[in-house]
Amino acid sequence: MKRKDKIIRFAGLSLLIPLAACKAEVLAPAGDVAARQRDLLVMSTLLMLIIIVPVMALTVWFALKYRAKNRAADYAPDWDHSTKLEFVIWAAPLLIIISLGALTWVGTHLLDPYRRLDRISEDVPAAHDMQPLRVEVVAMDWKWLFIYPEQGIATVNELAVPVDRPVEFTLTSTSVMNAFYIPAMAGMIYAMPGMQTKLHGVFNNPGEYKGIASHYSGHGFSGMHFKTFATDEAGFDAFIEKTRAGGGTLDRARYLQLEAPSENVPPMQFAKVDPTLFQRVVNMCVAEGKMCMAEMMAIDRQGGAGLAGTMNTAPSHDAQARGSRAPVLGWSPFQVASYCTPEDSALMFGRTAQVVQAPMDLTPLRGRALTPPRSALAPSHDNDVTQLDPAPGQARNF
Repeated sequence: MKRKDKIIRFAGLSLLIPLAACKAEVLAPAGDVAARQRDLLVMSTLLMLIIIVPVMALTVWFALKYRAKNRAADYAPDWDHSTKLEFVIWAAPLLIIISLGALTWVGTHLLDPYRRLDRISEDVPAAHDMQPLRVEVVAMDWKWLFIYPEQGIATVNELAVPVDRPVEFTLTSTSVMNAFYIPAMAGMIYAMPGMQTKLHGVFNNPGEYKGIASHYSGHGFSGMHFKTFATDEAGFDAFIEKTRAGGGTLDRARYLQLEAPSENVPPMQFAKVDPTLFQRVVNMCVAEGKMCMAEMMAIDRQGGAGLAGTMNTAPSHDAQARGSRAPVLGWSPFQVASYCTPEDSALMFGRTAQVVQAPMDLTPLRGRALTPPRSALAPSHDNDVTQLDPAPGQARNF
């Protein structure tokens, strides 16, 4: 019997072996923002356990005490109310809810991803004149593009940032909504096409950390992850110089090739980047001849293009490349270049041949295919009183 118990215990412990490969990055952060998020998570859990643990313990205690075989248990069928017990049952959860609400409200505003960091670490405040490192992030199918606008470089599936320096991420997406997440650095933030979001974070400990797409986004989702290197300023400068020495230019044409869906893409580097590329991605006008959303909204804000402008309306983004259903008339009739100004419209219509119609003679009005009326007082003739057009010389009483 003892041998059987040992086998059962060993089998139960063996189920924990796969957990040995897990790394508790959320509970072992490397940056101040992630550390404060961990503290918020731990404190919220402990507050909830104040209620959960006693309830679970009392459930087991009641089940053991009032089991069928325990004849010594007290039996009080007439018990119906206890003011002290009611006070505990209602007061304790109410206090927990108030505490959780206050903790969540403060933490939500303090850790707002759009809010610039007020400190580098727990004991180091952020200087007012300290400029964060700007990184523009584009979520693709199925890879991550990182653009360093100040350094003029870009990388794919590889991110390097200096330690103890705030990082300001500006994010967008090419096709579907995705989720950007570096657990050891900061919280998760969504990246959505046609708009941009922001995230602020910082690393306090150097090392190599994992970045992931935390929400499912399609067939190649499992390979949509990247490595994040947190290093000192010298190491970050070396990374910049290495990327510049590698060559390669990320212009609009190269971006459209990179945008095509691909899986398990190895890290890539670009020494030069089109400075307007990220804003064109946000406005969905990377391809030539596409109207940017900002331009279209500016025209709408001024009252729209009017009826004359609809003859030159261009699509705001390349819907054909993004997998949308083709229009009934095909794509060609909708591939238009730009808007015309009122002056252009006047010139265009001024050269159009004018079709002039001669005015109609409305007198006399004569009926067609009607039976001629006949007089009741005099002998009637076909053309006595009629609205028909009589033959020449036959209209006696017209």
